[in-house]
Amino acid sequence: MTMAVHGTTPKRKEIYKYEAPWPLYSMNWSVRPDRRFRLALGSFVEEYNNKVQIVSLDEDTSDFIPRGTFDHPYPTTKIMWIPDSKGVFPDLLATSGDYLRIWKTEPAIGEPTLLECILNNNKNSDFCAPLTSFDWNEVDPNLIGTSSIDTTCTIWGLETSQMVGRVTMVAGHVKTQLIAHDKEVYDIAFSRAGGGRDMFASVGADGSVRMFDLRHLEHSTIIYEDPQHTPLLRLAWNKQDPNYLATVAMDACEVIILDVRVPCTPVARLNNHRACVNGIAWAPHSSCHICTAGDDHQALIWDIQRMPRAIEDPILAYTAAEGEINQIQWGATQPDWIAICYNRALEILRV
Repeated sequence: MTMAVHGTTPKRKEIYKYEAPWPLYSMNWSVRPDRRFRLALGSFVEEYNNKVQIVSLDEDTSDFIPRGTFDHPYPTTKIMWIPDSKGVFPDLLATSGDYLRIWKTEPAIGEPTLLECILNNNKNSDFCAPLTSFDWNEVDPNLIGTSSIDTTCTIWGLETSQMVGRVTMVAGHVKTQLIAHDKEVYDIAFSRAGGGRDMFASVGADGSVRMFDLRHLEHSTIIYEDPQHTPLLRLAWNKQDPNYLATVAMDACEVIILDVRVPCTPVARLNNHRACVNGIAWAPHSSCHICTAGDDHQALIWDIQRMPRAIEDPILAYTAAEGEINQIQWGATQPDWIAICYNRALEILRV
């Protein structure tokens, strides 16, 4: 089943599938222009030893080619490539789990992925508070924000030193750490508002969405609080209109759309899922399209341009027959493609 109907016979398939050696959880697209259809996949095995695999689609054969696998302690809670659409920075990959790790991948096939640095802000303790998520700033790729179960968010500064021979060293330091919520923080995302560098929001177990400005960290703005204080698990900013963001509560079948200009009152509720929602992804190229995915095996694309009128139904639906969709990512540099994960499968879908 395809997600879109085209007037002409498509030259390429609408769906490409890759079967990984283990169950998948985290996944993300590379944004480098010279690495089309390259994704990083994180295993979800309930033990210490986990894996990250890099795969890319061979557009001639329509097969996914594994480009390298490396070990990772614990499952990755998130994976993200450096948001470098011009290809000027080293080819870096970040993962969160017990710590934030920065990896350097080599473009050549067979070259190993090397761990550049482990960013740990608990220097005085043997205990580490696991990181639930992170976001890499698109305007300033030297900034990464992490969220943790210890109620804090940390903004890290990365330094990429000059190349010495073929070696580029990457290091990081804590720019700021703040207590963001009363309970665990589950997600963090930078906003494109105000230049796109200093504003970010977080969600957590206290059921609130809070917004911060790196220039004025003495106070935050509560954008939304769940009436039952149900934990909020996910957060995503509209890629084209920084007034809008989406969030989803634990075990909820709906996605809430918020407008920062009208705090505390959702402007829309997307509630066609028949089981809990696991992922939300805004279109990279459109301010009025968002994709949601959940345990009902469905990925739904919605057109929200009629807000504040109620959004009754999605405009496109895709059903993954074999499993609950636990991850969804919309290709930042390839807006025609959405990637989903379920069980051991990665699928990319043309929209």
